[in-house]
Amino acid sequence: MDLTSFLTSLGTDFLIFVALMFLFAWLSRKPGNTVIYYPNRILRGLDPWEGGSMTRNPFAWIKEALSSTEQEVISMSGVDTAVYFVFLSTVLGILVLSSLVLLPILLPVAATEVGQKLANATISNGTFSDLDKLSMGHLKLKSPRLWAFLFGVYWVSFVTYFLLWKAYKHVSDLRATALMSPQAKPEQFAILVRDIPNSLEGQIRKEQVDSYFKTVYPDTFYRSLVVTDNKEVDKIWEELEGFKKKLVRAEAVYALSKKTGNSEGIRPTNKTGFLGLCGAKVDSIEYYTEKINELTPKLEAEQKATLREKQQNAALVFFTSRVTAAAAAQSLHAQLVDTWTVIDAPEPRQVLWPNLKIKFFQRQVRQYVVYIIVALTVVFYMIPIAAISAFTTLDNLKKLLPFLKPILKQEAITTVLEAYLPQIALIVFLALLPKFLLFLSKAEGIPSQSHAIRAASGKYFYFTIFNVFLGITVGGTLFSTFKTIEKDPNSLVDILASSLPSNATYFLTFVALKFFVGYGLELSRLVPLIIFHIKRKYLCKTEAEVKAAWLPSDLGYGTRVPNDLLVITIVLCYSVIAPLILPFGVLYFGLGWLILRNQALKVYIPAYESYGRMWPHMQIRIIASLILYQVTMFGYFGVKRFYYAPFLIPLPIMSLIFSFICSKKFYRFFQHTALEVAAHELKEIPNMEQVYRAFIPPSLSSEKIDDDQYEDAQSSVSRTASFA
Repeated sequence: MDLTSFLTSLGTDFLIFVALMFLFAWLSRKPGNTVIYYPNRILRGLDPWEGGSMTRNPFAWIKEALSSTEQEVISMSGVDTAVYFVFLSTVLGILVLSSLVLLPILLPVAATEVGQKLANATISNGTFSDLDKLSMGHLKLKSPRLWAFLFGVYWVSFVTYFLLWKAYKHVSDLRATALMSPQAKPEQFAILVRDIPNSLEGQIRKEQVDSYFKTVYPDTFYRSLVVTDNKEVDKIWEELEGFKKKLVRAEAVYALSKKTGNSEGIRPTNKTGFLGLCGAKVDSIEYYTEKINELTPKLEAEQKATLREKQQNAALVFFTSRVTAAAAAQSLHAQLVDTWTVIDAPEPRQVLWPNLKIKFFQRQVRQYVVYIIVALTVVFYMIPIAAISAFTTLDNLKKLLPFLKPILKQEAITTVLEAYLPQIALIVFLALLPKFLLFLSKAEGIPSQSHAIRAASGKYFYFTIFNVFLGITVGGTLFSTFKTIEKDPNSLVDILASSLPSNATYFLTFVALKFFVGYGLELSRLVPLIIFHIKRKYLCKTEAEVKAAWLPSDLGYGTRVPNDLLVITIVLCYSVIAPLILPFGVLYFGLGWLILRNQALKVYIPAYESYGRMWPHMQIRIIASLILYQVTMFGYFGVKRFYYAPFLIPLPIMSLIFSFICSKKFYRFFQHTALEVAAHELKEIPNMEQVYRAFIPPSLSSEKIDDDQYEDAQSSVSRTASFA
């Protein structure tokens, strides 16, 4: 990519961002759009604008985001969101401090060197582009100026160590403060027990669990809830809930017809066949009412059968003390590792019920199988990723598709395609992957949604590193220099290493596209806005349907965090080779912090709360990126024939030691709740019955269920404890 194409890409991205920002400022002031731009505030009963919409400064959101405190973020979006902003600010700090030293030192050192023209370090025509002159690739072999770049590698590494240490300690404090909250949370009084052994003959599961934990914790054991196979009852419950929603909709349509037509109205009808497209035509209100009356007793009967006959080898056990629950979750309860496995209970809304029954060794086998599948996916996905990298360059398109030559000769078309085609193709291709990785993570037998998202996030990160960063750098170069390597295999290392500076321009435009266009769309929320108005006008008939149309999700950590980690990996690895990438990294994380701060305070609704358990995964992957950067630099200094390259060997070792120390010092607190934290005094004695009922699945929750009648799965030991 030449300088003209690069500047065209950058300028166009910036103009798109400015246009989207002004569009947001205009659209967010319209009263009919408040549910799209301020849903978090609306759901909490707060004024969306905190003032009149017409007199409000259209850019007041910037000041509000900058002035917001960490505590405000926690109160509006939870600890996990606050931890994500610690991640953004930490990475931003690393890049800012790196920029302040590297840019004024390395750019002049590279630009003033009389460069050495190497054919294998070029893009297409055997000469360096204007941007390449500002990179490390412009230096001569064995140049003494390489000392400045070696110093840069150490500077970036030590800045990263320092800020990551501070961030880990800060997040640990945030987690402790949240867990010491005087407000009782159901999951703090419960543990999840898996791998319950077979009960004795004549003893039901509930008696087995109660007897075991009553013996171990005689003073604080409250109650147990044996996990059941809810597949059938869930199916009936979902069908019943669907008919209830359809009935409400039909009644709303009928009521609307009375207002718009004659006073008697027109009763809605529907067909009973496949997807309502065929079959007998019936009165909707009567039909749905009949179905509800038919399914209600069926659900009640299935609830009874489920609680009595479909108990599994897992249970939730409740205690009257959160100190006891915290201690129990990290204690060894049996001699054998595959019996009475106990862990912290997840939040009620997070529990993946079908996974709880999976046995210990099945979980181990599943985990290894999933790892193999992920590894194969990474390897085989690299083939199309490398192909995209190769085919979407204009030179290769001309060679492979000769009929496009007349079109590609047009300068305007060439400039636009060169600026955007590879980046857009890559982003679209990657969008297909996250759901598959989340499915694989759940297949491991993970018990909670947040844990599954963390696992999927890790898989997605390594996938993007191998397929995007390495795939683009290595794959594209291999494709374009295959004949050269075939003639001289020994040139492979030199060609790959020397290709790094020329690939920097690709990643510059990739990062620019993500932060200008990506964050512009994030702020303007054009897609959710259009979808909402279409649904409200043509599909929504009830208030519940309107709310479902605008109700937002959470920040989407499963894909957002790996994408951010990919950017920090790219920026770190090119920070010394091509320091010009640093300002782009600063812009990416700076804009991300500002725009997502606004979205966290006003838009997104957290789907779960794990009290910062994502942080260790973020931190370890930043260190992985740092090690990749240090190894890359060692190899590139070797290509430059710099005799003092071995001075970089201690850095990867220091990174591993740093990671080990952080893990030993902080990580265990992110696995379990420290007893000194759990012992913090509560505001009031919790209502244990409410704590217990918070974990009952919706499909088993019914006013007609009597706990005494269904004690097979829902035990009632120690009910004499005092409640608030």
